[in-house]
Amino acid sequence: MRSTKIVATLGPASSTESTIENLAIAGADVFRLNFSHGSHEDHARRHALIRNVEARLGRPIGILIDLQGPKLRVGKFAERAPVLRRGHQFVFDRNEEPGNDTRVYLPHPEIFAAVSAGDRLLVDDGKMQFRVVSANSEQIVTNVETDGCISDRKGVSVPEARLSIPALSEKDKADLAFGLALGVDWVALSFVQCADDVLEARALIGDRAAIISKIEKPQALDNIEEILGASDGLMVARGDLGVEMPPEDVPAVQKRLVQLARGTGKPVIVATQMLESMTVASTPTRAEASDVATAVYDGVDAVMLSAESASGQYPLEAVQFMSRIINKTEADPLHRRALQAGSAGPLADGTDAIGVAIQAISHTVPLGVAVTYTTSGSTPLRVARLRPSASILSLGPRIEIARRLCLAWGVMARTSEVAETTEDIVSFAISAVQANCLSASDKAIVVASGTPFGLAGSTNNLRIIFPAEIERLSAQRHAMTV
Repeated sequence: MRSTKIVATLGPASSTESTIENLAIAGADVFRLNFSHGSHEDHARRHALIRNVEARLGRPIGILIDLQGPKLRVGKFAERAPVLRRGHQFVFDRNEEPGNDTRVYLPHPEIFAAVSAGDRLLVDDGKMQFRVVSANSEQIVTNVETDGCISDRKGVSVPEARLSIPALSEKDKADLAFGLALGVDWVALSFVQCADDVLEARALIGDRAAIISKIEKPQALDNIEEILGASDGLMVARGDLGVEMPPEDVPAVQKRLVQLARGTGKPVIVATQMLESMTVASTPTRAEASDVATAVYDGVDAVMLSAESASGQYPLEAVQFMSRIINKTEADPLHRRALQAGSAGPLADGTDAIGVAIQAISHTVPLGVAVTYTTSGSTPLRVARLRPSASILSLGPRIEIARRLCLAWGVMARTSEVAETTEDIVSFAISAVQANCLSASDKAIVVASGTPFGLAGSTNNLRIIFPAEIERLSAQRHAMTV
């Protein structure tokens, strides 16, 4: 069973039910609905198709909505795309008249309040760069630092300044309410700069979905521990990070964020341009394959496809190649050593003690799978945090929790009946292991659970079920059903 999960973005190239089903069969564990594009009707239709595929395949599938976040853009120009030259002066101002090769309207007072001399303004994903000479409430005078064209409504970013802009725009709030009404599992929050941004979203979401904080601004790195503490997971949004900081700094940031998230047992996604060439080519570059493998060696929970699966020419092949790269990397003995080297170590509590015991048991007896019974999802996440060598099967009565766990490293999530006794859990575990072909007949399984049932964080019981007992209990269950 592949441990690293795949998030595939849906879009114009992947909006039919047959395509979504093929992507799920090829290895997509979670589907991303990007609210920067498409209408509510588009996303509702895709959501319904995913749930149809889920029912047909008989396994949970996670759905993540990605909120656009506030978009900072320049105004319009009188000419189509004036040419700017390095060393010339260019002004961003509050004048709503169409711009030219010397000035343009900037409808964001927060930027005027935040920038100072020496700061950079980046336009059009950093293709055009400007250095601030002076700034006041009405205009920002800059020097042009790159030759090129500037055109209508291009995006603006200010890497050195923290902007007093909420992470949730009015559009985001409407999109969020719509997504929650659909019943999505994860919400990816854009433009996060501090923990308060996450808490604002949490107040609206409650426990209806889990929150992924997208780390795409340098300011977030200054508050990353607090942001992670307020979030249910992280996304390393490398494309935006690479615009707002030197590209050579992004790999180290990626590794740091993956390690921090792993240390807390919260899922972390590495995103953007992983197989970018596959938007137009049927195979990835060798560098892209190495990029995906590096994230897998680091122990990331999931890797994400964006345009590759949403609008590219080869969405199915992109998922297939990503799955092949993951499988090949996880089969490398170096992968297991890398996971152990990057482990944060156990916490001093009962759940991590259970996780350590599972790892020790796997080194002592042939172990097929570790089964966790959960109502909140916390136990499998904590077991996965230690990256055990045994596969993890999560059972529980709540389908919404099983869908969220589709994002977690190494966790196969399935629903079960409500357990009333430890023997119920053992019975459910044996049945699920056999139904999903997760363990050979000569291997034991371990079952982790907690009493009282239904209380998050109460994992305190570990039972080893050896092959002979598995056979005996299976025979008993078969006799009772005949």
